[in-house]
Parts: sequence; C-alpha cells; structure tokens
Amino acid sequence: MDKSNASLKGRWALILGASSGFGAATARAVAQAGMHVFGVHLDPRRSIEQAEAVIADVEAAGSRAIFFNTNAADARRRARVIETIAATLRDAEYSTIHLMVHTLAFGSLRPYIAESPEEATSEEQMDMTLRVMAHSLVYWTQDLVRANLLGPGSRIYSMSSMGSQRAAPYYGAVSAAKAALEAHTRQLALELAPRGIAVNCLMPGVTDTPALRAIPGHEKIIETVLAHHPAHRLTTPEDVAHVLVALSDPRITWISGTTIPVDGGEAAISIT
Repeated sequence: MDKSNASLKGRWALILGASSGFGAATARAVAQAGMHVFGVHLDPRRSIEQAEAVIADVEAAGSRAIFFNTNAADARRRARVIETIAATLRDAEYSTIHLMVHTLAFGSLRPYIAESPEEATSEEQMDMTLRVMAHSLVYWTQDLVRANLLGPGSRIYSMSSMGSQRAAPYYGAVSAAKAALEAHTRQLALELAPRGIAVNCLMPGVTDTPALRAIPGHEKIIETVLAHHPAHRLTTPEDVAHVLVALSDPRITWISGTTIPVDGGEAAISIT
C-alpha cells in the first residue's frame, strides 16, 4: 500500500446523502482515489437501486462500501451508525475518518407569506429544514469527535449555495439553512482548529440534482444559467466531487472556516 504523504489509499470517507447528486458522485470519485466509503442515505424501496449502484461502483474500484439506509437527522439512528463506524475502524489501518461530506438536502419549499396558512412555511417545516440541512452538521461532528473518529488531518465539507446570500421564490427556509450552515462551518472551524481538523463549505453553481428539480420553477433557473454562464453549462456533481478529491490530499491542511465556490465563474457574473 502506498504510504506517501499524499496517498488516499485505505483512508475512509463518510458521506451523508450518499445515494444521489453530490454525495453519489463523491463516493465514486473518492473510491477511484483509493478511499473506502461509509455512506448514509435515506431511500424507499422503490429508489434503493440508486444506492445499490453507488455501492457497486465503489466496490468495483477496489474499495469497501458500508452504507446505511437511515435518517441521518435522527439522533438515535446517528448513534447506531457511529457505533458501527467505530467498530469497523477499531482494527483498521486508519482509525479515524479522513473526509466527512455533508450533502443532506431535504427541506420545505414553500413561501413564508401565502393566501392561506396551509400554503405557507409552518414552524415545524422551518425547524425540520434547519435541523436536516444545517444543524445536523453540528450534531454529527459533535458525536464523531466524542467517539474519537475525527482527528488531526480530518477534514469536513458541507454544501452551501448562492441561496445563502440571495432570496428566491419558495427558497426561504432552505436559504436560511444554507446561511446557518456557513455560520456553523465558521464556528466548527474555530473550535476544531486546535485538534487539527479543518471545516469548510463548498458552494457549487446551479447543478441538475434531485434537490434542484424539487424547486418550483427550476426550469427557469436552468435556462437562465445556461444563457448567461461564461461556459454555457451547469455545474455537475462530478465537478464538485473532483474538487473534494483534490482537497482530500493529506498535505492540504491550512484551509478552514471558509466557503469555496465551485461554479466555473457563475458567482462572479450577474445572471439577472
């Protein structure tokens, strides 16, 4: 096994939201780079094939794939996953998670103000959106640190969006979650720096994922980006996954507490 400082072979990644979109692409990319993958996803029986396809691709690359079909935002289920991870790594060559990626994308897509209360974002929906898409990053990190599963050289990445800075129809609760995610990133980076653990957000450009397709009017968003982006294409999950592989290089340790655009220049131009 390659034991050079830059080698990823034999190290472990934990991907929250591993069966589709950014998570699936990242699982495949890090496996190709030699990493084993813990994947957490939530898929009903009718769509479990997408998780099975990711597992098959990870294993075809020669890496281990240990996946959990469970609710990543549930504290008791999180504890069970972490218990299994700890048992797996107890006798492994690397005893900590090298790369954690948070790509959970499930939230309310309703306006704040509507003609009837039933059509507006409720307190429960707001709380759920923030808990799943933002606060769960903190809770997973807390539990992994307490279990000694993150250590010097570990790095954590989550997925923000331009919605953290801009308002858009139906996007209020998700926008708030993305802004909170960036705030959590800064705070975690501050508190984990003495342990040698880096924490950052990536900010992908508009990407054709299940999360985007859930937004009412997403067709117009895609049309606008294709018309005005300097490269006239959307960001792809693979674009983001390749950046994550590059940032997984063990020699890269001095980037923390920031939000990194991965958009081919989309955020640098006006697409109004």
